[in-house]
Amino acid sequence: MAITYSVYMRKDEDTTLNAFTMGLANNSISIIAGLTVLSAIFAVSDNPLDTVTNGSSAITFLALPEVFAQAPGGPIGAWVMMSGFFLALSFAALTSMISTVELCVRNFVDHGYEREKSVLLTSIAILIFGLPSAMLWITIAPDGTAFPQFLEVQDHIWGYGLMFSGLFIAFTIWKYGYQKWRTQVESGESAPGLSGYLGVGVSAFRDDFINTGDNDIWIGRWWDILMYLAFPFLFTILIVSYFGDMIANTPDVWNPSNPNGITIILLFWGVVAGGFMLLNKKLIQRPLFRNVPEGADVDISMLPGGADELVVEVGEYPPGWEHLADATDA
Repeated sequence: MAITYSVYMRKDEDTTLNAFTMGLANNSISIIAGLTVLSAIFAVSDNPLDTVTNGSSAITFLALPEVFAQAPGGPIGAWVMMSGFFLALSFAALTSMISTVELCVRNFVDHGYEREKSVLLTSIAILIFGLPSAMLWITIAPDGTAFPQFLEVQDHIWGYGLMFSGLFIAFTIWKYGYQKWRTQVESGESAPGLSGYLGVGVSAFRDDFINTGDNDIWIGRWWDILMYLAFPFLFTILIVSYFGDMIANTPDVWNPSNPNGITIILLFWGVVAGGFMLLNKKLIQRPLFRNVPEGADVDISMLPGGADELVVEVGEYPPGWEHLADATDA
């Protein structure tokens, strides 16, 4: 989503200050909200530890209504607080959903599809892939309360996927540095070997895309150390520990129907990967329109896929695809 948002940024946007501000604000609010919610649950719940360990969905849909039920003002006060909370939660979910849908829609738009058609395709795919989870994983409590377990299942599946998203981003940064170093070696601007790569390739992304001269916070060499050394080490530790703990401590861990197992993760990942591969075979035959800010210092050929004749800047059209310009104007 951060990459998708960046498509709409100006060249002189202060990326480092924005990242610092958003991270500080988000984490600070999360800590304050977490302390408030947990304190309230421990104050009103008979068994708060079980409630907390059941996950965020149990806290949201089971524990917090119990907290609101004890609000001052009797039933009216409880109704006001509960309505206000879930209305705010709905708005938060809706605004987050807009950026999530745009993440997929933007890929179709960048390949020349109309936005309305792209939104329709994405919405249908979300409905089709979401229905099985919503229908399969609904837990009914002994008192008859329906609990949306599928939210926890999806969090279990894609929580690990976030780490691989970070790996893909890191790989792009590593590859960009290597390509820039190889280009300079071939032109004689950089020395070959490890010393040349350490001097040019390691800091290439930071120099070209982060420290652009428009940022108030200057990112130093420490960022390269984190990206090239700390990240691979921490990624390996997290993946091995998470999956190792799951295999060792989860009963029937390889059962595909086990919502807390490992097979369900691999199954969902496989479906998404297969979908990506099928779409790539179709989309790779169409132009890809890159959004390059006016005055950008980096040539489009240095961007991923930039050397492909079908990869062009927005407003340009490769030979044989001029009809897309007429469709866009229409």
